[in-house]
Amino acid sequence: MGLLEGKVALVTGAARGIGKAIALKFASEGADVAFTDLVINEAAEQTIKELEAFGHKVKGYASNAADFEQTHAVVDQILADFGRIDILVNNAGITKDGLMMRMTEQQWDAVIGVNLKSAFNFIHALTPIMARQRGGSIINMSSVVGVSGNAGQCNYSASKAGMIGLAKSIAKEMGPRGIRANCIAPGFIISDMTNALPEDVREAWTKQIPLRRGGTPEDVANVALFLASDLSSYVSGQVIHCCGAMNC
Repeated sequence: MGLLEGKVALVTGAARGIGKAIALKFASEGADVAFTDLVINEAAEQTIKELEAFGHKVKGYASNAADFEQTHAVVDQILADFGRIDILVNNAGITKDGLMMRMTEQQWDAVIGVNLKSAFNFIHALTPIMARQRGGSIINMSSVVGVSGNAGQCNYSASKAGMIGLAKSIAKEMGPRGIRANCIAPGFIISDMTNALPEDVREAWTKQIPLRRGGTPEDVANVALFLASDLSSYVSGQVIHCCGAMNC
């Protein structure tokens, strides 16, 4: 019997990357999985096929996570399709990097909207459901730069710092209803985006990591599994760094 047997998980931005790894991990541990992405394209359809191989209920939904009304509508549809929602992973995110002096308002608004407002949207829609269920686990995907900051990423860093403050506040507000809220702060995670960087840049990053390797999406998914499951039933309002001691 898996750690998430009988649970329903909702993962945002899960067509690929870390979100996909989390969805696959959850399904492998017995969860039914709903996920959202901006569009249900070929990559999302492939994710659905991989999730279905675990033999649990799976469905992908096209939705703009930054849109309040769309978010409430898709949560209502997921609840109708699955009957309950026990786990929320706010993973949807983008980057639009640039130095503050050159950053446009559009770059700032887009990143805050997708990375931070989306988490507000989903938590706003889901907390009444979880409150009626008398329990739930909310996991916000933050970043080490949300703790330490990073030059050229003031919008991204601010959005990820906001995810921490949001989770800590929800943990205090909703704790009496049995709802937990935590953050994961990944460090240098190997992905399509990082693989596109020049080799010397990747090597420089790796040298900053005491474990001397980049993390994998599966490393982050393992932390998400802990936070989603009853193994962390007394863990709330916390930030778990998944960074190989890069930012300890």
